Amino acid sequence: MVKNHSQKTRRQHRVRKKLRQVSSWPRLSVFRSSKHIYGQIIDDKQHQTKVAVSDKELDKASLKKSKKDQAEAVGKLLAEKALKAKIKVVKFDRGSYKYHGRVKALAEGARAGGLKL
Repeated sequence: MVKNHSQKTRRQHRVRKKLRQVSSWPRLSVFRSSKHIYGQIIDDKQHQTKVAVSDKELDKASLKKSKKDQAEAVGKLLAEKALKAKIKVVKFDRGSYKYHGRVKALAEGARAGGLKL
């Protein structure tokens, strides 16, 4: 189990290392559990979370859809809140997750909502 944890940590560091090269933009960080998905926009210069959204904030009609549809709705809601906070361009931090499934759906929802990734 320890080996698996360290591999996950190494993947996260590898992804974030590439993101640090474009340090002028805030990053959209994704966390997914087996039941829920979370997205937050973080300003690394100020070490502050600017916008945070989870599928727990969705309306009841959206919660009855598949997890992938919920992730897309979270992305759209995140983009809506980010645009209100005057954030238009972010870098996408997928963490240790592959860019497919719910993570990809969240990114596509954020793009559809008006964010540039």
